[in-house]
Amino acid sequence: MFKTVPVEDAVGKVLPHDITEIIKDKKKGVAFKKGHIVRHMDIEYLKRLGKDNIYVLSLTDDMIHENEAATLLVKALAGKGVEYTEHPVEGKIAIKSSIDGLLRINKDALFQFNMLGEVMCATLHDNTPVKKGETVAATRLIPLVTSRDLVENAVKLTLKGRPVVEVLTLPKKKVGLVITGSEVFYGRIEDRFEQVLRQKLKLLGSEVSIVRLAPDDKDIIGAEINACIKSGAECVVTSGGMSVDPDDVTREGILKAGATNVVYGTPVLPGAMFLVGEIDNVPVLGLPACGMYHKTTVFDLILPRILTGQQIGRAELAELGHGGLCRNCKTCTYPVCDFGK
Repeated sequence: MFKTVPVEDAVGKVLPHDITEIIKDKKKGVAFKKGHIVRHMDIEYLKRLGKDNIYVLSLTDDMIHENEAATLLVKALAGKGVEYTEHPVEGKIAIKSSIDGLLRINKDALFQFNMLGEVMCATLHDNTPVKKGETVAATRLIPLVTSRDLVENAVKLTLKGRPVVEVLTLPKKKVGLVITGSEVFYGRIEDRFEQVLRQKLKLLGSEVSIVRLAPDDKDIIGAEINACIKSGAECVVTSGGMSVDPDDVTREGILKAGATNVVYGTPVLPGAMFLVGEIDNVPVLGLPACGMYHKTTVFDLILPRILTGQQIGRAELAELGHGGLCRNCKTCTYPVCDFGK
Protein backbone atom coordinates (compact mmCIF):
# COMPACT_ATOMS: atom_id res chain seq x y z
CA MET A 1 0.00 0.00 0.00
CA PHE A 2 2.95 2.37 0.56
CA LYS A 3 4.78 3.89 -2.39
CA THR A 4 6.73 7.01 -3.45
CA VAL A 5 5.00 9.29 -5.95
CA PRO A 6 5.58 12.81 -7.32
CA VAL A 7 3.70 15.27 -5.17
CA GLU A 8 1.52 16.27 -8.12
CA ASP A 9 0.27 12.68 -8.32
CA ALA A 10 -0.47 12.42 -4.60
CA VAL A 11 -3.86 14.18 -4.62
CA GLY A 12 -6.50 11.98 -2.96
CA LYS A 13 -3.92 9.74 -1.35
CA VAL A 14 -3.21 9.35 2.37
CA LEU A 15 -0.05 10.43 4.20
CA PRO A 16 1.20 7.48 6.29
CA HIS A 17 3.34 9.70 8.54
CA ASP A 18 3.60 13.27 9.86
CA ILE A 19 5.40 15.85 7.71
CA THR A 20 7.32 18.38 9.78
CA GLU A 21 7.94 22.05 9.03
CA ILE A 22 11.02 23.78 10.47
CA ILE A 23 11.54 27.55 10.34
CA LYS A 24 14.81 28.58 12.00
CA ASP A 25 14.33 30.32 15.35
CA LYS A 26 10.57 30.41 14.80
CA LYS A 27 8.87 27.08 14.42
CA LYS A 28 9.22 23.37 14.46
CA GLY A 29 5.99 21.43 14.21
CA VAL A 30 3.71 19.23 12.19
CA ALA A 31 2.55 20.76 8.92
CA PHE A 32 0.60 17.70 7.77
CA LYS A 33 -0.52 14.98 10.15
CA LYS A 34 -0.48 11.27 9.56
CA GLY A 35 -3.70 10.28 7.86
CA HIS A 36 -4.10 13.59 6.00
CA ILE A 37 -5.62 13.17 2.54
CA VAL A 38 -3.61 15.26 0.08
CA ARG A 39 -5.53 18.05 -1.71
CA HIS A 40 -4.67 20.17 -4.77
CA MET A 41 -4.14 23.18 -2.49
CA ASP A 42 -1.46 21.24 -0.56
CA ILE A 43 0.91 20.71 -3.50
CA GLU A 44 2.77 24.05 -3.39
CA TYR A 45 3.01 23.91 0.41
CA LEU A 46 4.53 20.43 0.23
CA LYS A 47 7.03 21.61 -2.35
CA ARG A 48 8.09 24.49 -0.09
CA LEU A 49 8.80 21.85 2.53
CA GLY A 50 11.10 20.09 0.05
CA LYS A 51 8.63 17.32 -0.77
CA ASP A 52 8.81 16.87 -4.54
CA ASN A 53 8.16 13.19 -3.92
CA ILE A 54 6.34 11.78 -0.94
CA TYR A 55 5.32 8.48 0.54
CA VAL A 56 1.60 7.91 0.23
CA LEU A 57 -0.92 5.29 1.16
CA SER A 58 -3.11 4.04 -1.66
CA LEU A 59 -6.43 2.61 -0.54
CA THR A 60 -8.18 -0.13 -2.46
CA ASP A 61 -11.98 -0.35 -2.50
CA ASP A 62 -11.98 -2.93 0.25
CA MET A 63 -9.96 -0.73 2.65
CA ILE A 64 -11.15 2.16 4.81
CA HIS A 65 -9.33 5.16 6.28
CA GLU A 66 -9.51 5.99 10.00
CA ASN A 67 -11.49 9.21 9.47
CA GLU A 68 -14.24 7.61 7.42
CA ALA A 69 -14.34 4.68 9.83
CA ALA A 70 -14.73 6.94 12.88
CA THR A 71 -17.68 8.71 11.26
CA LEU A 72 -19.44 5.41 10.52
CA LEU A 73 -18.71 4.02 13.98
CA VAL A 74 -19.93 7.04 15.95
CA LYS A 75 -23.24 7.09 14.07
CA ALA A 76 -23.82 3.45 14.99
CA LEU A 77 -22.76 3.78 18.63
CA ALA A 78 -24.70 6.93 19.55
CA GLY A 79 -28.30 6.82 20.76
CA LYS A 80 -30.61 9.49 22.11
CA GLY A 81 -29.47 12.27 24.39
CA VAL A 82 -25.99 12.57 22.87
CA GLU A 83 -24.29 14.62 20.16
CA TYR A 84 -21.07 14.50 18.18
CA THR A 85 -19.25 16.12 15.27
CA GLU A 86 -18.63 14.14 12.09
CA HIS A 87 -15.16 15.65 11.76
CA PRO A 88 -12.57 13.40 13.44
CA VAL A 89 -9.65 14.86 15.34
CA GLU A 90 -6.57 12.66 14.84
CA GLY A 91 -8.93 9.88 13.81
CA LYS A 92 -11.09 10.14 16.95
CA ILE A 93 -14.64 11.38 17.50
CA ALA A 94 -15.96 12.25 20.97
CA ILE A 95 -19.57 11.66 22.00
CA LYS A 96 -21.01 14.30 24.33
CA SER A 97 -24.19 14.48 26.34
CA SER A 98 -26.73 16.85 24.81
CA ILE A 99 -28.75 17.01 28.06
CA ASP A 100 -28.43 16.74 31.82
CA GLY A 101 -29.35 13.13 32.51
CA LEU A 102 -28.32 9.56 33.29
CA LEU A 103 -25.74 7.86 31.08
CA ARG A 104 -26.68 4.36 29.93
CA ILE A 105 -24.10 2.05 28.38
CA ASN A 106 -25.02 -1.23 26.71
CA LYS A 107 -22.10 -3.02 28.31
CA ASP A 108 -22.56 -6.34 26.50
CA ALA A 109 -22.66 -4.67 23.08
CA LEU A 110 -19.69 -2.46 24.01
CA PHE A 111 -17.70 -5.55 25.00
CA GLN A 112 -18.48 -7.34 21.74
CA PHE A 113 -17.61 -4.21 19.77
CA ASN A 114 -14.22 -3.87 21.47
CA MET A 115 -13.53 -7.59 20.99
CA LEU A 116 -13.25 -6.94 17.25
CA GLY A 117 -9.80 -5.56 17.98
CA GLU A 118 -9.20 -2.87 15.36
CA VAL A 119 -12.09 -0.65 16.46
CA MET A 120 -12.49 0.84 19.90
CA CYS A 121 -14.96 2.76 22.04
CA ALA A 122 -14.17 4.05 25.54
CA THR A 123 -16.98 5.30 27.79
CA LEU A 124 -17.75 6.58 31.24
CA HIS A 125 -19.43 4.09 33.54
CA ASP A 126 -23.02 2.98 33.05
CA ASN A 127 -25.59 4.79 35.21
CA THR A 128 -23.40 7.85 35.77
CA PRO A 129 -25.24 11.20 36.13
CA VAL A 130 -23.86 13.55 33.47
CA LYS A 131 -24.22 17.19 32.47
CA LYS A 132 -24.95 18.70 29.07
CA GLY A 133 -21.73 19.05 27.08
CA GLU A 134 -19.83 16.42 29.08
CA THR A 135 -17.82 13.90 27.06
CA VAL A 136 -19.27 10.45 27.77
CA ALA A 137 -17.53 8.30 25.14
CA ALA A 138 -15.08 8.35 22.23
CA THR A 139 -14.43 6.05 19.31
CA ARG A 140 -11.85 5.53 16.59
CA LEU A 141 -10.22 3.00 14.31
CA ILE A 142 -6.98 1.81 15.92
CA PRO A 143 -4.83 1.34 12.78
CA LEU A 144 -4.62 4.04 10.10
CA VAL A 145 -6.55 1.79 7.70
CA THR A 146 -8.32 -1.53 7.93
CA SER A 147 -10.67 -3.70 5.92
CA ARG A 148 -14.03 -2.15 5.13
CA ASP A 149 -15.72 -5.44 6.05
CA LEU A 150 -14.49 -5.21 9.64
CA VAL A 151 -15.94 -1.71 10.10
CA GLU A 152 -19.21 -2.71 8.47
CA ASN A 153 -19.45 -5.70 10.82
CA ALA A 154 -18.79 -3.41 13.79
CA VAL A 155 -21.59 -1.11 12.66
CA LYS A 156 -24.04 -4.00 12.26
CA LEU A 157 -23.12 -5.31 15.71
CA THR A 158 -23.85 -2.00 17.43
CA LEU A 159 -27.22 -1.59 15.74
CA LYS A 160 -28.60 -4.72 17.40
CA GLY A 161 -30.63 -4.09 20.56
CA ARG A 162 -30.50 -0.85 22.52
CA PRO A 163 -27.88 1.81 21.71
CA VAL A 164 -24.37 1.39 23.04
CA VAL A 165 -24.24 5.00 24.33
CA GLU A 166 -27.26 7.09 25.30
CA VAL A 167 -28.28 9.62 27.93
CA LEU A 168 -31.75 9.44 29.46
CA THR A 169 -33.66 12.50 30.57
CA LEU A 170 -34.41 12.54 34.30
CA PRO A 171 -38.18 13.10 34.41
CA LYS A 172 -39.60 15.48 36.99
CA LYS A 173 -41.19 13.36 39.71
CA LYS A 174 -43.28 14.14 42.77
CA VAL A 175 -41.68 12.42 45.76
CA GLY A 176 -43.30 11.78 49.10
CA LEU A 177 -41.20 11.78 52.26
CA VAL A 178 -42.13 9.91 55.44
CA ILE A 179 -39.91 10.96 58.34
CA THR A 180 -39.96 8.23 60.97
CA GLY A 181 -38.86 8.26 64.59
CA SER A 182 -40.64 9.21 67.79
CA GLU A 183 -37.91 11.72 68.63
CA VAL A 184 -38.82 13.78 65.54
CA PHE A 185 -42.56 13.10 65.68
CA TYR A 186 -42.84 14.45 69.23
CA GLY A 187 -40.55 17.40 68.54
CA ARG A 188 -37.68 16.29 70.76
CA ILE A 189 -35.17 16.87 67.94
CA GLU A 190 -35.31 18.73 64.65
CA ASP A 191 -35.46 16.71 61.44
CA ARG A 192 -32.45 17.21 59.17
CA PHE A 193 -33.31 14.90 56.31
CA GLU A 194 -36.09 16.83 54.57
CA GLN A 195 -33.73 19.58 53.46
CA VAL A 196 -31.15 17.02 52.35
CA LEU A 197 -33.71 15.21 50.22
CA ARG A 198 -35.06 18.44 48.74
CA GLN A 199 -31.55 19.45 47.65
CA LYS A 200 -30.82 16.04 46.10
CA LEU A 201 -34.10 16.01 44.20
CA LYS A 202 -33.64 19.58 42.97
CA LEU A 203 -30.33 18.61 41.40
CA LEU A 204 -32.15 15.80 39.58
CA GLY A 205 -35.07 17.97 38.48
CA SER A 206 -37.66 16.49 40.86
CA GLU A 207 -39.30 17.77 44.04
CA VAL A 208 -40.70 16.77 47.44
CA SER A 209 -44.46 17.03 47.06
CA ILE A 210 -45.58 15.86 50.50
CA VAL A 211 -43.96 15.33 53.90
CA ARG A 212 -45.47 13.14 56.61
CA LEU A 213 -44.22 12.36 60.12
CA ALA A 214 -44.64 9.05 61.93
CA PRO A 215 -43.57 7.74 65.36
CA ASP A 216 -41.93 4.34 65.80
CA ASP A 217 -45.18 2.55 65.04
CA LYS A 218 -45.37 0.24 62.01
CA ASP A 219 -49.11 0.77 61.51
CA ILE A 220 -48.79 4.56 61.45
CA ILE A 221 -45.72 4.40 59.21
CA GLY A 222 -47.61 2.18 56.77
CA ALA A 223 -50.59 4.52 56.79
CA GLU A 224 -48.44 7.59 56.11
CA ILE A 225 -46.70 5.85 53.19
CA ASN A 226 -50.12 5.09 51.68
CA ALA A 227 -51.20 8.69 52.33
CA CYS A 228 -48.26 9.90 50.24
CA ILE A 229 -49.22 7.61 47.37
CA LYS A 230 -52.87 8.64 47.62
CA SER A 231 -51.79 12.29 47.37
CA GLY A 232 -50.06 11.60 44.03
CA ALA A 233 -46.48 10.84 45.03
CA GLU A 234 -44.69 8.95 42.24
CA CYS A 235 -41.99 7.73 44.61
CA VAL A 236 -41.88 7.49 48.42
CA VAL A 237 -38.77 7.79 50.57
CA THR A 238 -38.68 6.93 54.27
CA SER A 239 -35.91 8.26 56.50
CA GLY A 240 -34.39 6.38 59.42
CA GLY A 241 -35.47 3.33 61.38
CA MET A 242 -33.83 0.76 59.07
CA SER A 243 -31.36 -0.80 61.51
CA VAL A 244 -31.73 -4.00 63.53
CA ASP A 245 -32.60 -2.17 66.76
CA PRO A 246 -35.89 -3.45 68.26
CA ASP A 247 -37.50 0.00 68.08
CA ASP A 248 -36.56 0.54 64.43
CA VAL A 249 -39.77 -0.56 62.72
CA THR A 250 -39.71 1.43 59.50
CA ARG A 251 -39.04 -1.69 57.45
CA GLU A 252 -42.06 -3.38 59.03
CA GLY A 253 -44.08 -0.25 58.29
CA ILE A 254 -43.12 -0.43 54.61
CA LEU A 255 -44.28 -4.03 54.48
CA LYS A 256 -47.46 -3.06 56.36
CA ALA A 257 -48.17 -0.49 53.64
CA GLY A 258 -48.32 -3.33 51.12
CA ALA A 259 -44.86 -3.16 49.56
CA THR A 260 -43.91 -5.98 47.20
CA ASN A 261 -40.65 -7.01 45.52
CA VAL A 262 -38.89 -5.80 48.64
CA VAL A 263 -35.11 -6.12 48.82
CA TYR A 264 -33.45 -5.18 52.09
CA GLY A 265 -29.70 -4.75 52.44
CA THR A 266 -27.00 -3.77 49.94
CA PRO A 267 -23.25 -4.42 49.57
CA VAL A 268 -22.64 -0.66 49.66
CA LEU A 269 -21.07 1.49 52.36
CA PRO A 270 -22.58 3.87 53.33
CA GLY A 271 -26.00 2.32 52.87
CA ALA A 272 -25.88 -1.34 53.84
CA MET A 273 -29.37 -1.22 55.38
CA PHE A 274 -31.06 0.39 52.39
CA LEU A 275 -34.40 -1.01 51.21
CA VAL A 276 -36.16 -0.87 47.86
CA GLY A 277 -39.65 -2.08 47.00
CA GLU A 278 -42.85 -0.91 45.35
CA ILE A 279 -46.54 -0.39 46.06
CA ASP A 280 -48.82 -0.44 43.01
CA ASN A 281 -45.83 0.38 40.74
CA VAL A 282 -44.78 3.29 42.98
CA PRO A 283 -41.15 2.83 44.14
CA VAL A 284 -40.62 2.91 47.91
CA LEU A 285 -37.10 3.53 49.19
CA GLY A 286 -36.11 3.00 52.80
CA LEU A 287 -33.06 5.10 53.62
CA PRO A 288 -31.02 4.35 56.75
CA ALA A 289 -29.71 7.11 59.01
CA CYS A 290 -26.44 7.38 57.04
CA GLY A 291 -28.33 9.43 54.47
CA MET A 292 -28.49 12.32 56.91
CA TYR A 293 -24.79 12.73 57.61
CA HIS A 294 -22.95 11.19 54.63
CA LYS A 295 -22.94 13.37 51.54
CA THR A 296 -23.06 10.40 49.18
CA THR A 297 -24.61 6.98 49.87
CA VAL A 298 -26.29 4.11 48.06
CA PHE A 299 -29.32 6.39 47.80
CA ASP A 300 -27.44 8.63 45.34
CA LEU A 301 -26.56 5.60 43.22
CA ILE A 302 -30.11 4.28 43.09
CA LEU A 303 -32.33 7.38 42.99
CA PRO A 304 -31.50 8.49 39.41
CA ARG A 305 -32.07 4.95 38.19
CA ILE A 306 -35.45 4.82 39.92
CA LEU A 307 -36.45 8.16 38.41
CA THR A 308 -35.70 6.88 34.90
CA GLY A 309 -37.89 3.82 35.45
CA GLN A 310 -35.30 1.12 36.07
CA GLN A 311 -36.36 -1.91 38.07
CA ILE A 312 -34.01 -2.42 40.99
CA GLY A 313 -33.86 -5.87 42.55
CA ARG A 314 -31.37 -8.07 44.33
CA ALA A 315 -29.18 -8.56 41.24
CA GLU A 316 -28.90 -4.83 40.53
CA LEU A 317 -27.96 -4.14 44.15
CA ALA A 318 -25.51 -7.04 44.30
CA GLU A 319 -23.64 -5.64 41.30
CA LEU A 320 -22.86 -2.52 43.32
CA GLY A 321 -20.58 -4.42 45.68
CA HIS A 322 -17.69 -3.99 43.25
CA GLY A 323 -17.00 -0.28 43.72
CA GLY A 324 -19.53 0.08 46.51
CA LEU A 325 -17.08 1.26 49.16
CA CYS A 326 -17.04 5.06 49.48
CA ARG A 327 -13.61 6.57 50.13
CA ASN A 328 -15.17 9.29 52.36
CA CYS A 329 -12.99 11.92 50.72
CA LYS A 330 -12.64 15.22 52.56
CA THR A 331 -14.04 16.94 49.49
CA CYS A 332 -16.71 14.85 47.76
CA THR A 333 -16.47 14.89 43.96
CA TYR A 334 -19.18 12.33 43.21
CA PRO A 335 -20.00 11.32 40.49
CA VAL A 336 -16.43 12.04 39.32
CA CYS A 337 -15.04 9.21 41.41
CA ASP A 338 -15.11 5.42 41.60
CA PHE A 339 -17.98 5.08 44.11
CA GLY A 340 -20.65 2.77 42.74
CA LYS A 341 -18.59 1.92 39.68
